[in-house]
Amino acid sequence: MSRVGEDWIFLILLGLVMALVSFVMDFCIALLLQAQKWMYGGLDSNVILQYLAWVTYPVVLISFSAGFTHIVAPQAAGSGIPEMKTILRGVVLKEYLTLKTFVAKVVGLTCALGSGLPLGKEGPFVHIASLCAALLCKFMSFFGGIYENESRNTEMLAAACAVGVGCCFAAPIGGVLFSIEVTSTFFAVRNYWRGFFAATFSAFIFRVLAVWNRDEETITALFKTRFRLDFPFDLQELPAFAVIGIASGFGGALFVYLNRLIVQFMRKQKTINKFLMKKRLLYPALVTLLISTLSFPPGFGQFMAGQLTQKETLVSFFDNRTWTKQGMTEDFNYDSHSAAWKHPQANVFVILVIFIVMKFWMSALATTLPVPCGAFMPVFVIGAAFGRLVGESMAAWFPEGINTDGIIYPIVPGGYAVVGAAALSGAVTHTVSTAVIVFELTGQISHILPIMIAVILANAVAQSLQPSIYDSIIRIKKLPYLPELGWGHHEKYNIRVEDIMVRDVRYITLNSTYRDLHEILLIGNLKTVALVESAESMILLGSIERAQLQALLTQHLSRERRLEFIRDRADAERKRVSVVSTPSSEEGGQKVNHEIEEWEEQQLDEQVNFNSWKIDPAPFQLVERTSLHKTHTIFSLLGLDHAYVTSIGRLIGVVSLREVRVPVIEAVFQHHSSRLHVMCLLIVNHLFVRRWPVSETAAPVAPAAKAKPLSSTNCGIVTPASAFPENTSPTPPTRTRSLSDLRPTLASKHPPVFWRIRDCLDSVEAPPVCVYVCVFI
Repeated sequence: MSRVGEDWIFLILLGLVMALVSFVMDFCIALLLQAQKWMYGGLDSNVILQYLAWVTYPVVLISFSAGFTHIVAPQAAGSGIPEMKTILRGVVLKEYLTLKTFVAKVVGLTCALGSGLPLGKEGPFVHIASLCAALLCKFMSFFGGIYENESRNTEMLAAACAVGVGCCFAAPIGGVLFSIEVTSTFFAVRNYWRGFFAATFSAFIFRVLAVWNRDEETITALFKTRFRLDFPFDLQELPAFAVIGIASGFGGALFVYLNRLIVQFMRKQKTINKFLMKKRLLYPALVTLLISTLSFPPGFGQFMAGQLTQKETLVSFFDNRTWTKQGMTEDFNYDSHSAAWKHPQANVFVILVIFIVMKFWMSALATTLPVPCGAFMPVFVIGAAFGRLVGESMAAWFPEGINTDGIIYPIVPGGYAVVGAAALSGAVTHTVSTAVIVFELTGQISHILPIMIAVILANAVAQSLQPSIYDSIIRIKKLPYLPELGWGHHEKYNIRVEDIMVRDVRYITLNSTYRDLHEILLIGNLKTVALVESAESMILLGSIERAQLQALLTQHLSRERRLEFIRDRADAERKRVSVVSTPSSEEGGQKVNHEIEEWEEQQLDEQVNFNSWKIDPAPFQLVERTSLHKTHTIFSLLGLDHAYVTSIGRLIGVVSLREVRVPVIEAVFQHHSSRLHVMCLLIVNHLFVRRWPVSETAAPVAPAAKAKPLSSTNCGIVTPASAFPENTSPTPPTRTRSLSDLRPTLASKHPPVFWRIRDCLDSVEAPPVCVYVCVFI
C-alpha cells in the first residue's frame, strides 16, 4: 500500500473513532446531568432532601472519578495539553499514551462533567485523541510499514490534537488552528492537510450522529445564533467591544494567577499536603461539596442561575433578545433558559455580576481537582457572561437603540456575549484561534471585526502579565518543556552560549581504553558521549550513544570471551609437563577466579576499536558566541536535548535543555513579575502615599522595624500598619523625595529585596512611594 494511502486510512480511522467517543461521552454526560435534575425535581416537596440529593450526587461522581483515575492511571488527571506539548517536543513521558490511560481519561472525564461542576472537556479531548492516535499507530505497526517510525508517529500525534478540538465543538478549522497554537512552537506545514482532513471528517461524523439520534434536524452549528446580518453592529459600539477585550485580558491573567496560586498554596502547606496525600478523595469531595452548596438553586444558586448546565447557560447568553430595559427585568417574557436570570429581589445586572464573580473562583478552584478536566469551557462561559453584562448595560444606556441615518438599530447583547467568550478564552489560553472556534460554534461571522479586535487586545494584555494556563501548568508540574522567549525579553538576547554552557564535558578519545568507557558509564546517565581526537587537541570527531558504549564494553567482556580464555588456559595447563603435583579443586577454583580477574583488568586496559560501531559524525554544534535567542530557536525547532559548543572545531563545552531553560524561565518570570510589581507600586502609591502629607525629609525608620514575611496570600504588599513595630510612633509614614534617600536603609536591611525594588522603580517613571510599604519577593 502506498504511503499516502496509509495516511488516508489512518486519518479516517482516527476521525471515526474520535467522533464515536465524543458522541457516546456526550450522551452519557447528558444522562448524568438529566438524572441530577430528575432527582432534584422529584424531591420538590422537601428542601432538605433536595439539598442532599443536589450535593451528594456530584460528590459521588467526582470522588469516583478521582479514585478511578488514581487507581487506573494517575497520568490521566488534568487537561493533557501541557503533556502533549512536551511529548510533541520530543520528550518521552511514560504511561501518558497507553490503553489504561485512555480508559481512565474517558471514564473519569465522563463522571467529572456529569457532576455539573464548572469543568471543560476540550483539553482532555486533545489528550484522548492523542491516545487514540498512539494506539492506532501501535495497531498498524503490527502490519509493518511506516508506522514503525517514531517521527511518523509524532506527525500523527500533531494531527490528533486537531481532531480532539474538532470533534469536541464540531469546529474543524478552529480546532486545527487552536491545536497548532497550544501544542506547537514550530509547525511542519506538511502536517497541515492531515489535521484538516481528520478534524473535518471527525466533526462531520459527530454532527451526523446527532442527526441520527434525532437531536438535530440537520447538520448545524452547536450553539446556533440568529443575529441580524444586514447591520449586526454599529461603529459606535466598537469601543465597548475593545473594553471587553482589554478587561478580558486582565481577567484571563488573573484566572491563570489564581489557579497557580491555589495549587502552590496546597503544595507549600506540608501538613495539609501530607494529610491529603493519605486521604486522596477528601480534597475533591470537599471542593465539590462547597461548589454544589453555593450553586443550590433554592439557596444562593438562585442568584447565579444554579439550575442551568453550561450548555444551557451559553444558549441563554447567546440569545438575541434583551433581558432588561433600564434594569427592569419584568418588562420582558422569558423562555425556559432565560427565566433562570429573573429574580424578584435583584435585577439582571446584579445576577450577572454575582455569576461572573462566583464562577470565576469556582472554575479556578475546580480545575485543580485530580480528575480529567479542562479549563476552556468554564472560561468560555464566564467570558460570555461578562460580554452579556456589557451588552445589557449598553442596551440600558441606549434603550431605543442607536440611530444611524434615520434608522434605529437596537443593541444585541448576544453579540457582546460571543465577543466576551472568545476574548476571555483567548486570554487564558494565549490563542487567537478562539475567534474561529466561536464562528464555527455559532454558525455566523457577522461579528468578525469586534471579535478579532477583542481577542487581539485580550491576548496583548494577558501575554504581558501571565503565561498561558498550559504553560503555567507546565511550570507547576516542572515538565521538561522549553517555554517561548516572547516579546519583552530582549535583554536576554545578549546572553551567549559561553555564559550558560557546562565546561566540564565528559568525552572519550580515539586512544581511550575500555576502562575509560567503564568510568564514563558509571559517572552519569549521559545519552551520548563526545568523541574527540585526543585530550590535547580536543577536535570533535562526533558523538556515540550510551547504548553503543554499553554494547562495546559488554562485547569486549562477554561470556563467550571469558569461556574462550578459560579453554585456552586449560589447554595450556594440559601441555605443561613440569607439573609435579596437582592442586586441590578449591585452590584451583580460586586460582581460576584470580586469573579471570587479571584477564578482565588486562582487557579493560586495551584500546577501544571504534571501526565497527555507529558514530554520529555530525552532532549538533554551536559556537561560543551564539546568542540565547538563536540557541532557543534551534532547540525548539529541532527538538534538541543537548548541543556541543566548539571553537574552531575544538570541543569547549556542552549546553543541554536544562541550561537553556533556566535563563528563559527567568526572563519570562521576571518579565511577568516586573509588570505586576509596577502595577502594585502604582496602586499602593495611589491608595497610601497621596493620603499622607509630604514632608521635606524622610521620617526615620526604627532599627527594629522589619517587613512582614510574605506568603502566597498577601501578594507581596505590606500594609503601613504592619510595616512598623508596635512600640514606634503611630505617626503616618512620610514619603521620600528621591530614591537615594530610600536606598541606604533598604540595602542594609533587605539586600535581596532592595535590588528588586530599585530595578522596579528605575524601570518606570513613577512617583515616589512609601518607605517600607511595598516589599517584593
